[in-house]
Amino acid sequence: MDPAWILVILGEVLVAIGVLCDLVAAIGMLRFPNFYVRLHAATVGTIGGAFVPLVGAALIAAGSEFLGVYRWFMAGAALVTAFLVLILAPAGSHALARAAHRSRAAVVKPKVVDHLEEDRRGGEG
Repeated sequence: MDPAWILVILGEVLVAIGVLCDLVAAIGMLRFPNFYVRLHAATVGTIGGAFVPLVGAALIAAGSEFLGVYRWFMAGAALVTAFLVLILAPAGSHALARAAHRSRAAVVKPKVVDHLEEDRRGGEG
């Protein structure tokens, strides 16, 4: 089997995995009970539904001979974009969670442990 076809098939599998991650994330966004758990579903959709398919698109582009020399530009752009998504998605979700907690916009009942509130009170009780 031609190595280029192996890259294309592996890339298509990664794109299919990304579709499944996006589907699971969309269901989680609809079904999960509060903001913080929904934020987890959104992050799964971002990493699994954007990072993994971008790596798959890079593999597809690298294995596609009909693109000529431009396949390396497409593969490189997809990998750079995937790296940026991998770095920026957790930082963005952390910023959203921290802002929601500080503004008290997303209050979770019953609350079991809240380390940020304990630190704010100075470690008492």
